[in-house]
Amino acid sequence: MAEAFKFELVSPERLLVSEQVESVVIPGAEGEMTVMAQHAPVMTTIKPGVVTVKTAAGKEERYVVFGGFADILPSGCTLLAESAVAVGDIDRADL
Repeated sequence: MAEAFKFELVSPERLLVSEQVESVVIPGAEGEMTVMAQHAPVMTTIKPGVVTVKTAAGKEERYVVFGGFADILPSGCTLLAESAVAVGDIDRADL
């Protein structure tokens, strides 16, 4: 089991995620990047895409984000999205 770290996904409307996770895959401006505990400090822009979160309990969650910034530290990762929604909350009729 991988070491867990604090992850937060925040949009202007609300805090979507704030929990301990094993990994997060972020659609960075220069390609996808996987963040795990003890990652080197990085601040990067994110492009529209899917953020995949593997929780400390082993569950996988996915969120659609529409741009923003990721602040990555060895102790955690905060993703500030311009807009974000859980994939499970998307209604095909709204597309």
